[in-house]
Amino acid sequence: MDVSIQFLGAAQSVTGSKHLLHFDHFQVLMDCGLFQGLKKLRLRNWDPFPMNVSEVEALVLSHAHIDHIGYLPKLVKEGFKGPVYCTSATADLAKILLLDSAKLQEEEAEWAKKKGYSKHNPPKPLYTTEEAENAFALFQPYEFDEDIYLRDNIRIKFHNAGHILGAAWVELTVQTQKQQKTIVFSGDIGRYHQAVLRNPVSMKQADVLITESTYGDRENLFEDPSDEIAEIINEAMGRGGCLLIPAFALGRTQTVMYYLKSLMVSGKIPKVPVYLDSPMAISMTQLYKRHFSYHKLRDEDLEGESIFDYELFNYYRSVPASQSINDIKRNAIIVSSSGMCTGGRILHHLFHRLQREEDTILFVGYQAKGTRGRDILEERKTIRIFGQNVPLKMQVRKIDGLSAHADKNELLKWVSTLQEAPKRTFIVHGEIESAGALQRTLSDDLGWSNVHVPDYMEQYQLFQNL
Repeated sequence: MDVSIQFLGAAQSVTGSKHLLHFDHFQVLMDCGLFQGLKKLRLRNWDPFPMNVSEVEALVLSHAHIDHIGYLPKLVKEGFKGPVYCTSATADLAKILLLDSAKLQEEEAEWAKKKGYSKHNPPKPLYTTEEAENAFALFQPYEFDEDIYLRDNIRIKFHNAGHILGAAWVELTVQTQKQQKTIVFSGDIGRYHQAVLRNPVSMKQADVLITESTYGDRENLFEDPSDEIAEIINEAMGRGGCLLIPAFALGRTQTVMYYLKSLMVSGKIPKVPVYLDSPMAISMTQLYKRHFSYHKLRDEDLEGESIFDYELFNYYRSVPASQSINDIKRNAIIVSSSGMCTGGRILHHLFHRLQREEDTILFVGYQAKGTRGRDILEERKTIRIFGQNVPLKMQVRKIDGLSAHADKNELLKWVSTLQEAPKRTFIVHGEIESAGALQRTLSDDLGWSNVHVPDYMEQYQLFQNL
């Protein structure tokens, strides 16, 4: 058996994760994400899949973030009919996220039609809600540590990656009459000692390692972020304005709500109304109650209630309720998605608040190049929203401690549990600087050989005549 890999996304970039494994004539796609951020990347979403989709016989999802699952409806639309393997929590979350992705694209197309700023005539979504729903029947959910046979001689296991609810790193084992080989795909590795999620599970053996490198070039010292969050909130409330937090609906939002409640209960911040303005995030929060085995929270936390139930928490699903938040001028915290300000209700809040000097925006997650969030974080003079250039006058703050991604040291901690260095290592899901930095660290500090930072569409032979 000959085994090769081709990198169809997340190669020298942090989005569009797609890694195609060829086992002779059996093809397995690891992740199926949307490109986000820079326009040259986003345009790839509209290109035909680079091979005959019907030849892809199975899809394995590491976790439910859109840059890892968001291309699935288009893949199905183009003819993919194989099984989609993932954890049970990922399956539940993916259904919500894909419907939301389709809805956002439909709304964006309609808005572009109304405002006349799209180059498409008429503007169209990448896929529709109906096309997203067509993918759901393909999901085959499993739990961590179960043996899953793609073929008699190809087995996968999901292991806890600690990144978001249900996130896994994937162990793929190929068994032939001659030998056994193991390929490990990291997905996205989470941080250690988080408030909500469990630590990533260690790995022992990998002949080939495909690892993310989002923070491969930096150290985000992990300290309890409570004091830093409290300082920013108190400063924002002291300015007589509101605090706006763009948060990923999955993971970051629930962690933010955890800290907001604990800080209010302890008296470290004023008790002000908190508006969770994201139907998707509200649905995600309910799934935390269903999948207790995937995280550390229990209903007895914080004064005997669920951390997601609190008298000052307001969950807004309807459009009129969301619009009413625009009338609130002071002493309120607004949590809304998307986390990189690329779409969703956060855009309407930004449109109304960017010019308010008394308001503050707090970033609690990574902002990829080319996203609106990165533009705000870099404090550009104007921010383009709905086809308009809006002056940026609000206060800009960020916290690194809430990142869902392992930093350089935590990635090294995760790989250091290997009994011996992989024969080949591929560094993906990182901008060129971070991927290159992790490559140098693995090569120079750990002495690993054959460490590659693949480019888009590059293909490598992994094994021959197994």
